[in-house]
Amino acid sequence: MGDVSEAAVVHPSAIVDAGATIGPGCRVWHWVHVSAGARIGARCALGQGVFVGNDVVIGDNVRIQNNVSVYDAVTLEDDVFCGPSMVFTNVYNPRSAVPRKDEYRRTLVKRGATLGANCTIVCGTTIGAYAFVGAGAVVQRDVADFALVVGVPARQIGWMSRHGERLALPLAGDGEADCPATQERYRLREGRCQLLTETK
Repeated sequence: MGDVSEAAVVHPSAIVDAGATIGPGCRVWHWVHVSAGARIGARCALGQGVFVGNDVVIGDNVRIQNNVSVYDAVTLEDDVFCGPSMVFTNVYNPRSAVPRKDEYRRTLVKRGATLGANCTIVCGTTIGAYAFVGAGAVVQRDVADFALVVGVPARQIGWMSRHGERLALPLAGDGEADCPATQERYRLREGRCQLLTETK
């Protein structure tokens, strides 16, 4: 077994290869496989049937729901949520008969982002901090911080707060809005949404 913190809980059916690192407070559920090179931070939850590849870095407090494969060349920053059966890829043009392991495209999911159930993240993209990818969406290009995207292919339809509430901001132009849940203030300027104030 890999380097598993004594404060982590690993189900007996899970496989953690020698060399993997799993931080304190993690919960690794039934039939999970964590490969040797994986680095997993603290307080993460890996649901039933999750696979984590060798060249994978997972931050703290990440939630990966059932039946998700986190393949090589994927990085998940702190507080990322991966919904059930969502999909990562790492080869853009796969062929069974053509080896392409040296052509992996890196995928970065930034802090606090949500990837909804059954969505697909095409490799080589960056999902911005606190972005929200709707269930079933297919993401083929970078997603901005705080952006809400849905559909096939994914398109932006709005903006989301850190708390996961929709913000009353226009898609284009400038504006300011409060999170309905926390009253944190956000500003949209030149296509970029940013947090102005912490929770009041």
